[in-house]
Amino acid sequence: MGNANFAREAEAAAEADSLAASHEWRAFAQAAHGAALDAGALKVIEAAGLCVDLTMQRQSPALDAAALALLRARGLDAARQALFSGGPVNWTEGKPAWHTALRAGRTREQPDGQDRDSVCEYSRMADFVRHVDQNADFATVLHIGIGGSDWGPRLAIQAFGGPGQRRQIRFVSNIDGHAFHDAVAGLDPRRCLVVVSSKSFTTAETLHNARAAIAWLRQGGVADPSAHLAAVTANAPAARALGVPASQVFRMCDWVGGRYSVWSVAGLSIALTVGTDVLIGMRAGAEAMDQHFQQAPLGANAPVQLALAGLVNCSVLGHGSLNIAAYSARLLHLVTYLQQLEMESLGKRVGGDGAAVDVPTAPIIWGMPGTDGQHTFFQWLHQSAHGAPVDFIASLQGHPDSPDAHRMLLANCLAQRQALLRGKDLEQALLDVAHVEDPEQALTLAHHMVHPGGRPSTLIVLRQLEPRALGALLALYEHKVFVQSVVWGVNPFDQWGVELGKRLATGIERELAVPVSAGVVDWGHDASTSYWIDRYRGHAQAPQPRHAWLPGVAAHL
Repeated sequence: MGNANFAREAEAAAEADSLAASHEWRAFAQAAHGAALDAGALKVIEAAGLCVDLTMQRQSPALDAAALALLRARGLDAARQALFSGGPVNWTEGKPAWHTALRAGRTREQPDGQDRDSVCEYSRMADFVRHVDQNADFATVLHIGIGGSDWGPRLAIQAFGGPGQRRQIRFVSNIDGHAFHDAVAGLDPRRCLVVVSSKSFTTAETLHNARAAIAWLRQGGVADPSAHLAAVTANAPAARALGVPASQVFRMCDWVGGRYSVWSVAGLSIALTVGTDVLIGMRAGAEAMDQHFQQAPLGANAPVQLALAGLVNCSVLGHGSLNIAAYSARLLHLVTYLQQLEMESLGKRVGGDGAAVDVPTAPIIWGMPGTDGQHTFFQWLHQSAHGAPVDFIASLQGHPDSPDAHRMLLANCLAQRQALLRGKDLEQALLDVAHVEDPEQALTLAHHMVHPGGRPSTLIVLRQLEPRALGALLALYEHKVFVQSVVWGVNPFDQWGVELGKRLATGIERELAVPVSAGVVDWGHDASTSYWIDRYRGHAQAPQPRHAWLPGVAAHL
């Protein structure tokens, strides 16, 4: 009887904490279903130099009122205050997530001096970059990192680099040996600076590639590889143990999550490649969006409204993905940056009480720059049974030497967005096949031309792609993610899902190295994993021709 009572009490408590069962959520969902998606009422929010056009999302006064009530009930104000004041918003690890402090533009008065430490590291980094520039010691940079230590520098350098950048850069993140050898191909080790970026300095891929880089430097005739090493980490002793001089170790703060590290001295490779001004501009843009997020009324708050549109599309209407269509070739790496930001932050299934979240969460983030995407997956966006919401991102100003190209680019962006909303009904399609003489054939063909329409999208417009605008854009998405995490009740600052596979890989790696001569081993794995461990051992420990993967080619070389 006691167990039965406990079970009923636990069920009642879970029901009381249930998001889906709450009055505020039910009202929000009902209002979302009843809201119009007709683009009849212009809804554009200006924030930190960006324009966020939510006109083609569901809108109604009832939805606005229900959304505000939901945000109040979920405690957004208190959570936002904790985020900006350095509270332990990463509750599973008991830590702040204080990346906003890194771009505050000033040293805040904090008892523990955390901001002062960050400002000092920025200063040390800038001095190091000036020294490298003045002495012209290095012509190239080899950046070694993975995840948040990689995507931010890739994004910024792709956005603001090009033929005129200070020095060329190669990236290596993957543990695949091809990645490392491709990255160093053609580089002169004597003129290369290796930047190792890892918050923990325990990441297996990064440390393996860093050791490979040190060996490459030695093999290339570098007498003192340490002079060619710099590190960005929260674990300075480990960096020094690898051989990085203390003067070239730049400290990240432990209270900055890896996927937010672009705001820290992890921007070292950005500064070395495209200049410290880029970092300063990005931080200024992010700071401006921080101020907007804190001060703007919720109804005119760009991150909040972007988050609410996502909640409607994912948690109410059931869209399982969000497409990012950046109409800028220089934002090539934006999708992967946002994939990590959103999917690592929100890819959670339980809330703070350990109970499962009972509404759909965390859509898949995917896409590529326009107009390439139009020739790849836009067919699916327009005419598949489900489709997906789209965030279109564009600039008013393009390359100054190609105004015609930019006009075409922007026209495509606006047209695709309009087509997703409007669609094409059967009557319109029949007009397009009026030349077909056979009525039955014309009707059949017309059905293939129908576009369902009614597909939501947001348009985010930059005046031009410059560092301040990119910083504001990234902070916009950061705060959007935070708002959604508050409503769903998940912790956006941990990543326990990444750890399990890492631990298993460590054990399997040891097993893959067991000599075949050890005979049959019961690995204790499932049948498939055990089979491939044994298959690899037999293959790797047998003599292999160097070009076994190129059968018949060597004879023609």
